[in-house]
Amino acid sequence: MSAHTWIAILDFGSQYSQLIARRIREQQVYSELIRHDCSAASLRARAPSGIILSGGPSSVFDHRAPACDPAIFDLGIPVLGICYGMQLAAQALGGRVCAGKRREYGRATISVVTTSALFEGLPAELDVWMSHGDQVVDLPPGFARQAQTPTCPNAAMGDDGRRIYGLQFHPEVVHTPLGHEILKRFLFSVCNCPGDWRMASFVTESVRRIREQVG
Repeated sequence: MSAHTWIAILDFGSQYSQLIARRIREQQVYSELIRHDCSAASLRARAPSGIILSGGPSSVFDHRAPACDPAIFDLGIPVLGICYGMQLAAQALGGRVCAGKRREYGRATISVVTTSALFEGLPAELDVWMSHGDQVVDLPPGFARQAQTPTCPNAAMGDDGRRIYGLQFHPEVVHTPLGHEILKRFLFSVCNCPGDWRMASFVTESVRRIREQVG
């Protein structure tokens, strides 16, 4: 896919990982699910325009929990962590994650408290879908709280300078009605994707490569 910009989605086992990929492609940007433990060097070599850390069923406190190469945060490539991905990013960058008193699952309303690229032009309050037990209680150095709920003080965080963001909720599901707008802002305002990818061209190129390989 060298002819197009693309988004790398590090898969931490979320039931929504494929849905994230679909939502990105619906914006005419190619996306690809890759292993969560891929090295920063391999990502640098493939030069994605942005990196998304998916959610997942694990807790960052589990010693067997999947993790990513912390060096990806130093590549200068925009990163968006979703749910578990946000917690992982916060912990890797010096923040503090705490086990919640109870799991939060269902609809919630976030209040946007800081102007940022992800929420620019969106309402001050947004309905979202939460599905988490742990949550970020202390932000990493350089990060600002961007959205909150009464039970989740850090529902969204961001470091605009480093272009690293985290969402405790799931923007990819239909239960977050304006989630596609948040993803759109990450793709076009943060990652500067041109939105020129088309599924038809992808299929044509894939068929051509297969024919070359099989002769």
